[in-house]
Amino acid sequence: MRAVVYVDVRNVAVREVPDARIEASTDALVRITSTALCGTDLHMYDGRTGAEPGLVFGHEPLGVVQEVGSAVQTVRPGTRVVIPTHLFCGTCVMCSRGLSAACLRARAEGPGAAYGYAGMGPYRGAQADLLRVPWADANCVPVPGEPGDAYEDDFVLLADAFVTGWHAAATLAEVQAGDTVAVFGAGTIGLLGAYSALLRGARAVYCVDGVDARLDKAGELGAVPVDFRLGDPVEQIRADRARAGLPLGEEKLGGIDRVIDAVGFQARDRAHPDQERPDQVIADAARLVNPAGSIAVAGVYPEKDLHPRPGASGREDLVAPWGTLFTKGVTVRFGRTHDRRYTVLLRDMVVAGRARPGVIVTHHGVLDDAPGLYRSFDRREDGVIKAVLRPS
Repeated sequence: MRAVVYVDVRNVAVREVPDARIEASTDALVRITSTALCGTDLHMYDGRTGAEPGLVFGHEPLGVVQEVGSAVQTVRPGTRVVIPTHLFCGTCVMCSRGLSAACLRARAEGPGAAYGYAGMGPYRGAQADLLRVPWADANCVPVPGEPGDAYEDDFVLLADAFVTGWHAAATLAEVQAGDTVAVFGAGTIGLLGAYSALLRGARAVYCVDGVDARLDKAGELGAVPVDFRLGDPVEQIRADRARAGLPLGEEKLGGIDRVIDAVGFQARDRAHPDQERPDQVIADAARLVNPAGSIAVAGVYPEKDLHPRPGASGREDLVAPWGTLFTKGVTVRFGRTHDRRYTVLLRDMVVAGRARPGVIVTHHGVLDDAPGLYRSFDRREDGVIKAVLRPS
């Protein structure tokens, strides 16, 4: 079968690899119909997380079951399924608590596993013709319709992007109706975090970024785009709130109730745009968040950066403004997305017409287009925000 494999830093290729196959009675073999590129794929593409040559990329699969093991009971050949990024057994202590991203059985080295992800187990990725899905009854989520229908882009985002955006807004930030929200980073997760906040009834959502296409997309979704190239985004947001007029009784709350960091360790230093500053967003968030507010950290912060850029270091240890956060009484939450908590809820919202996350998809291609799409995605060129590959 064909697959997108890591070759070297900023170099992927489409190559023939051994076919995925059933290896256990609880497995399913899924023929992929759509699979997306993700910002975390870029961490590996850029050589920063220890990806080994030959790793098959991809952790956002949608497809049709082709074959099942003898013990699989809930899906059968022909079932259309979306597959959460973090594969899990469904029965260990962590899975039984709903913490599927911390499964204790999926990876021998520690909690949690994922497809096509350096350091997250031996599982090949989904940017391929076929995917082996362990513990298929737990990991295959049926979706209606036929491959290539009007919901194809919506459903593929249920594997990771939409659930992560929802997790950031609903669980980490605890966005409630009437809240004000600021999202730093208008990539896929930031945009879908903003979208989720709006779905949950936020009264105002700001999206901070420095790429025109992303800012335009944020505006399309109903958020207020904030271009950090034009000045301090904290002050821009405060000024916008003041212009709009603060609600009666909230005159001392000129900041934001909920802040989402959807950038992570590759944040740019605004004072030196050619350099990175891993603590830039947390510093801005601490200044912006209202007393008793919350900060959600959905961006990636690895323990070790294997290919640091100017301004970064091998260990991305953050100097966080703990005094400011403590004085304000701010809640700060991190955490991988426990995908399976949200997949069915968000699927049903899509089917009911309440959510159409596929609006953020900007590019489509086949597997052979992957090298060029990775290049444009990495360089923030050609308007690539979210690209979806279809094997053929």
